Parts: sequence; C-alpha cells; structure tokens
Amino acid sequence: MKYRTRKLSGRVLFSLKRNPVVFLNGPRQSGKTTLVRELARNEYPAEYLSFDSVTHMEAAYASPESFLGRRSGPVIIDEVQLVPDLFRALKIVVDEARLGEGGRSNGMFLLTGSANIMVLPKLSDSLVGRMSVRTLYPFSACEVFSAEGDFPERLFSADFADLGKGPALSEAIESATFPEISEKPAREREEWFDGYLTTILQRDVRTVAELEKIGTLPRLLRVLAARAGKLMNDAEIARDVGLNPVTSKSYRGILQAMFLSFDVGPWYRNVGKRLVKSSKGYIVDTLLLCHLLDRDFEGPSARWSDFYGHAVENFVASELRKLLSFSDTRADLFHFRTADGKEVDFVLERPDGSVAGVEVKASKRVVSADFKGMEALRNLTKDDFVCGVVLYSGEEVVPFGERFLAVPFSALWK
Repeated sequence: MKYRTRKLSGRVLFSLKRNPVVFLNGPRQSGKTTLVRELARNEYPAEYLSFDSVTHMEAAYASPESFLGRRSGPVIIDEVQLVPDLFRALKIVVDEARLGEGGRSNGMFLLTGSANIMVLPKLSDSLVGRMSVRTLYPFSACEVFSAEGDFPERLFSADFADLGKGPALSEAIESATFPEISEKPAREREEWFDGYLTTILQRDVRTVAELEKIGTLPRLLRVLAARAGKLMNDAEIARDVGLNPVTSKSYRGILQAMFLSFDVGPWYRNVGKRLVKSSKGYIVDTLLLCHLLDRDFEGPSARWSDFYGHAVENFVASELRKLLSFSDTRADLFHFRTADGKEVDFVLERPDGSVAGVEVKASKRVVSADFKGMEALRNLTKDDFVCGVVLYSGEEVVPFGERFLAVPFSALWK
C-alpha cells in the first residue's frame, strides 16, 4: 500500500525538537507504526523497537533501565503501554541526559501506544514536564482527498470562498476511516471490524485495567453507539447495560482510553445563564458506528431515518477532532445547549476566548430557524462570537445574516 502523508507528521517533528519524549497515541490501526517508521527513514533517523516482539518485551520487563540505557541514539518504541514499568525508567534516563554533558535531551524517545496514558495517572505522572502527547486518528477526509484541511482557519476567519464542488459526503465517510479499510467494500469492512473489536475488547483492554465484568464491554459500546450525539446520562446507560452507574462510568472511561468512544464537553461561562452541563458522546469512527448498530449508511431508507442524522453528526464530530489535532488554529471542542432547548452541535473556542459554532443538518435545505441555537450563543458571547455555520448537504455557501452562513459539508475536506 502506498504511504499516504499524514497531516500530524509535522506536529510530531515539532514536538521532538522541544521535548525529550514524544508519545504518539491513538486508536489501534490508525497508522501510528507506519507514520513513525516513515519518520525514521527520513526526518527522524532512529532505532526502531516494537513490543510486538516478545524478545524486546521480555528484555524491557526484566530490566527497563538497562534496556533503555544501551541505546546510543534516538529510539522509537512501538506499543509502549505493554511494558508499564518502562515509563519510570524513561524518567531516569531522560533526567540523567539532562544532567550530562551539554544537557541535550530533546528528541530522545518517540513512543507509540494504542491506549491514552493521560487517563492512567500511574503511567503519565512520571513523565510530566518531559513528554509531549500527540494523537493520531484514522484518516481524515482532507488526507484522503489530498486537501489542506483548513476548516478551523476558514471558520475563525468566516471565509468559505472558492470551495467548488468536491466528493460526496458518503464518499468522505467511506474514505475517512482506518487506513486498512479506507475505500474498501462493505463486506471487507464488516469482517475487519469483527476482528478489530475482538482484539481490543478481549486482549488490549487487559493491558490497562482489570475488569470484573469485561464481557459487558461489547454491549456497552453498542449502547454508546445508539446514543451517539446525545447527552451522556450514566444512570440510563448503566440500566441499559445492566451495571451500576459507578461501574458503567468507569467502563465508559476504559472505552475512551482505548480510543473507541469520546465525549464532547459542554461549553459554558460563569455568566448566570442556565446551560446544560452534560457531555455528548460519540464513536471514534462512523463506519465503526454503523457496524456496531448493524446499519448500512447508504441503505435505501437510510436518508429518511433518524440514524442517518446521528451518523452524519458523528462524522462531523470525529472530523473536527482530527482537524484540530494538526491544525494551526488552536481550539477546544465543545457543544452548547440552554436549559430551554436551544443548542449548537459544536462550539470551537480559541485560547483568546473567541468562539465559533458549527451546526449539522443532513438535508439539502437550510432555513433561518436552523440558526436559533447559534443566535443564543452569539447573544451570550457578544464580541467573542466570530462565526456560526450550518453544515448541510447543499453545494453553495449562503449567508444568513450577520456572521451566519450555510456551508456545504465539503468545507471539511476542501
């Protein structure tokens, strides 16, 4: 398979110049190994080690410090979470390098892992101040279609000129997925996802947690898929799965740590306004969402079902996370909802407090009422509000008053 350049590569190299350790995490099979090996062949010459090798893993288990200390140059270590004790040894080796001749220590280690160690304090705490974390998601649509991926920049400048006609939304969803199945037939995807989930839920989870009721994870994941785009209510989820709320919330955290699901937190400020402060949940990949619910995104009646709208919103959520992971525009992702039901699907907020809203509408028709939630957000944020767009299935950019636009979905990948 021809290597497809990943947008995150530049960010990883930037971090290596400024930190002793860079941890590249992300979902299993998102392309982490391919990316770091490509960097090792070119911009970041380094020794490559993988804990998929039993010999390397046993040597690291036996003596983590000597395993690391024998390396004379930059080192890439794949699937590092398989040897948790290595993180403490990394701290020691890095600190010794800082105290050594010249004190040069940046770019020493590039690690990869299929678990989010930031939710595992016992692992991450030892490298605070020494490690930068980057997350590689499955292909974004802009990577597949060789586009700039500048949607966040366009959003905060309210500039969607020259979009032109691009690939259809369905083509983007089928392509912006895991590299192994991008643009593959539905039958191949189904078989691949079966094996993928079995590997993660029966094997990989055991590397980060000991779960008494591990057999409930597949059911919990399906429940989360059915609730994609909805507010997370742990009591309701627990009841549907047959767990107590505390256990259900804990297990949901494990699924997030394995990059199978994610939450989008609520946007609010201390402005005395009654706002909903629950997160919304999504599945990391929209084809995975379809697989979990046994639904065909392009089935005969799909476009007229509630499922279609939820799937499209899930796709936009995952694309925004991907875009923000490598964008020059630093922004956090939230959702917005008032107590009386006005909402904006996604809110992006930059460090300077400026905000922009993104509403998702799967149809080809946009009306003024689709901006009601955006109006509430604009009234609340006043001069901080930069732009509000409704993403829709049409082909034209249409102004809807001051700082409001209807914008084709293709803006995400043009």
